[in-house]
Amino acid sequence: MGQITSLFAHRVAGVANQGVNTDELLDSIGINPEQPVDPSIMITDKDYYQFLEKIAEADEAGHTLPLRAGNAMRCDDYGAFGLAWKSASTLRGSLNRAERYSRVLTSVATYTVDVTEGGAYANLNREGERIPGLRLSNEATIASMFTIGQEVIEKPIKLLGVFFKHAAPRIISDHEKFFGCPVHFASDRDALLIAQESLAQPTRLGDPGIAKFFDTHLETELAKFKDDSTLDKRVKIQISHTLSEGLPTISDIAGNLAMSGRTLQRRLADQGHSFQTLVDDARRELAERLLASSNHSLSDIAFLTGFSEQSAFNRAFKRWSGQTPRSFRLSAQSR
Repeated sequence: MGQITSLFAHRVAGVANQGVNTDELLDSIGINPEQPVDPSIMITDKDYYQFLEKIAEADEAGHTLPLRAGNAMRCDDYGAFGLAWKSASTLRGSLNRAERYSRVLTSVATYTVDVTEGGAYANLNREGERIPGLRLSNEATIASMFTIGQEVIEKPIKLLGVFFKHAAPRIISDHEKFFGCPVHFASDRDALLIAQESLAQPTRLGDPGIAKFFDTHLETELAKFKDDSTLDKRVKIQISHTLSEGLPTISDIAGNLAMSGRTLQRRLADQGHSFQTLVDDARRELAERLLASSNHSLSDIAFLTGFSEQSAFNRAFKRWSGQTPRSFRLSAQSR
């Protein structure tokens, strides 16, 4: 049985029309409506789908419930996932991070990006019978992707189309008004089709602490390094910039340094370095700096250093330093 973050249930309850007893419905799936929202608290997918169905049935505008729920979402609601999303450099980077970090929100869905002519599909992949609750959940998820995508870029997102596998509801005009584009039902995918110009838009939110960290610790250093004698340092700084989007390839980093992957590999080898060792060093150095000079949680630091799970980060850090991240932080901050 799959798991879904209770955050989604709270947001759906929050947008239900008056007259719907949301407290009772939340309580029926094991969520205390009086407790603060905690994205790490999970509920079963079966309970969540039934919860959606009951609210939609009781809501006088049930067909717009998933649109209202998606529109209520904000990056900061998502915890570590939100941090990863908003600290990307472009909207495309945010979507790439969704592919990596979706497991912190659900075990029943994944995200993928398929490039096509003029843009890319941001796909929601979820298996299962297209019962009403799953259909509502998919619509809410696609709507929330659109909402938090719009939150992080200046210009309105240009959608070329929105697609759902399930059949159309009785009224679709509200969906087309919400997304501002044609909405296709009974399609072969659940996805947003985003124009290339929007995918390339730089993000404007970011995380102030992360932005300050990179400004003070990385950009200043990068300006100092001009020749091959400091190539390893330049490579590590470029790696640090991209870790939160996943482990970079040598071609990725070489492109940022205006050279080919083969040329970078040769120059590093001439200096006695390997690209993989520099990736490991960059992750360690970034982790140590974040632990010593920020208040980010260990799970957030794991994501920012390229790990998809905190447990893997803990093991790697213990290998690097001989102590746990928590012990290192306590020692560094006491100094």
